[in-house]
Amino acid sequence: MAVNHTGGMENGTDARKSSSKWIRLNVGGTHFCTTKVTLARDPHSFLYRLCHGDPDLSSDQDETGAYLIDRDATYFGPVLNFLRHGKLVLDKNLAEEGLLEEAEFYNIKDLIYLVKDRIVERDRERDKASMKRVYRVLQCHEDELTQMVSTLSDGWKFEQLINVGSSYTYGNEDHAEFLCVVSRSTPTRVETNEKQAEPTDRGKYLQQKGSRM
Repeated sequence: MAVNHTGGMENGTDARKSSSKWIRLNVGGTHFCTTKVTLARDPHSFLYRLCHGDPDLSSDQDETGAYLIDRDATYFGPVLNFLRHGKLVLDKNLAEEGLLEEAEFYNIKDLIYLVKDRIVERDRERDKASMKRVYRVLQCHEDELTQMVSTLSDGWKFEQLINVGSSYTYGNEDHAEFLCVVSRSTPTRVETNEKQAEPTDRGKYLQQKGSRM
């Protein structure tokens, strides 16, 4: 009679079949049971070498016969599931960077690429969420319009031009009045500072007048 990985007794034929198909891993003190076929999905990985008895890869076994791997068991679950079904399923409390570290340790190329893409997409979405569009209404005379638009800086972008007539007189000449609407994307954390960008009372008056024309 032969002793299986869990300490039970089975006949020699069953023991050989079991040992050729299944493998036990002790990852950071947590036991996993899977098939050699699963671990061999990536022929260049650490796990492939482990289950095929690579002589250059030394790994101790615990009292149950499980191979000892000194890594984080929390992240090994997603690694093993990826090898099982080829999909990345990551608990929301786990960081992609942590999984990337494990994927690189086990040298699973497809998982490395997938996690890196996930990190890029995550960071892109965070950047979008952390930005808001700020609008500013600038008032100017006809002869100042070209210069004002051409000198926009610091990420400000021209949006709309509103002609509000010439109700105000400066000096001895009437000038056509314009409202120039500009905008830029800015982090939401500077929202309080952007209050200074709000139009003055005169600007609000001209804007209201322009909207009725």
